[in-house]
Amino acid sequence: QVQLVESGGGTVQAGGSLTLSCAASGIIFSISAMGWYRQAPGKQREVVAYITSTGRTNYTDSVKGRFTISKYNARNTMYLQMNSLKPEDTAVYYCNVFRGTVARMRDDVWGQGTQVTVSS
Repeated sequence: QVQLVESGGGTVQAGGSLTLSCAASGIIFSISAMGWYRQAPGKQREVVAYITSTGRTNYTDSVKGRFTISKYNARNTMYLQMNSLKPEDTAVYYCNVFRGTVARMRDDVWGQGTQVTVSS
């Protein structure tokens, strides 16, 4: 059974930094592509970044150069280092496997997420 626990969110001022953590069970990190997602109020959930089983990473344009995704396979843990945060980064952040698009994840289990609030 898949369980996902996100942590590390909080409230920071614009320009600040946060590191999010994801602890997962029921997923084998070493053979899975994993992603960070976010959902802002009134908006659909979107992919923020993903990392493949071989460690290749990709970021949505709005966070390139500011966010860094990483994972520790032996501990089934994933991180999202977020620097130079902007108010538009405010959202609930989730981790999960990566299947290409959010639309393909209708049947996936999601965790509670962690709230990130960036004040101007």
